[in-house]
Amino acid sequence: MPKPPLPSAVAMSDPHQNQSQPTLSIDNYPVPVSPPLPSISKQIELNRAMTASSRSSLFSLSTNHILYEDEWLIAVNKPQGIYCENVLSSVPTLLNTKPSQGSEFELHLANRLDRDTSGVMVITKSHKVAAKFVKAFTEHRVKKTYIALCIGVPPKWKRVTVRSGHGRSRFGMWRVYAASDVGRSLPGGSVVRDMETSFEVVAINGKLILEDEGSSSSSVVVVEEKSVKEDGDESEIVVRAYPKSGRTHQIRLHCQYLGISIKGDVKYEGVCEWNGATFDAHHLHAETLSFEHPVTAACVMLRAPLPPWCTVS
Repeated sequence: MPKPPLPSAVAMSDPHQNQSQPTLSIDNYPVPVSPPLPSISKQIELNRAMTASSRSSLFSLSTNHILYEDEWLIAVNKPQGIYCENVLSSVPTLLNTKPSQGSEFELHLANRLDRDTSGVMVITKSHKVAAKFVKAFTEHRVKKTYIALCIGVPPKWKRVTVRSGHGRSRFGMWRVYAASDVGRSLPGGSVVRDMETSFEVVAINGKLILEDEGSSSSSVVVVEEKSVKEDGDESEIVVRAYPKSGRTHQIRLHCQYLGISIKGDVKYEGVCEWNGATFDAHHLHAETLSFEHPVTAACVMLRAPLPPWCTVS
């Protein structure tokens, strides 16, 4: 007697299977409006990182670095070319106060500075105070100013505010994006975020720019396309920056976009040689940090002394 045929499996169609799924190709991602990293920067940055690693491993804070200290936090003037983590690790040997509960301090970096950026750094002494600082930074209640020494054609503006997007390109580098791209997806799963910095010109070629020597009006640049560098003789330009957001490399990127890259900042088109001198770091200084004290509610304004390269007459 012949065996009955085995039942065959029938594939059931998924009603959603044939619907086109949105996919992102390279062409779908927003295009950066700032240039890619110069090819020369990779080796220079590697050499600088190795030098900084060696210096940082030997670094120790001294009382001369202290800007402020109380029971809840300590502020120091971070030197150029030292990693934040090495500053943090050397804090315990410098503390002038003891924990109120008799336990060990719980040290946290309240703000971070790039390796070659000098200036105000705040370290909190407990998890609770650290959390309050995170909230204050998130809510933009902490005000900062920076001083940068740039090289470029002197700008026509005395003050300017730059609004743009910020994010990593498909090669993992931080770039400026158009303001209209904010919120769009980027390679790696991140998104373009908003970035805003205000600048004022302080000095050109060492000469202080007074209010009546330049335009007193402020201009606003909403970034939507690639910048075009001005033609003309380049000068040393000291600017003060007021970042509203706190994006990685924000001031460095916006200086590049304005055509006045920071001296020594080879990653963002800054010169590493100028007037016969060679520079092994970028010239950017965290000048002030202002906030409401997370415990006492007092208004605190911390100021780091200006570095030797910031001289005006």
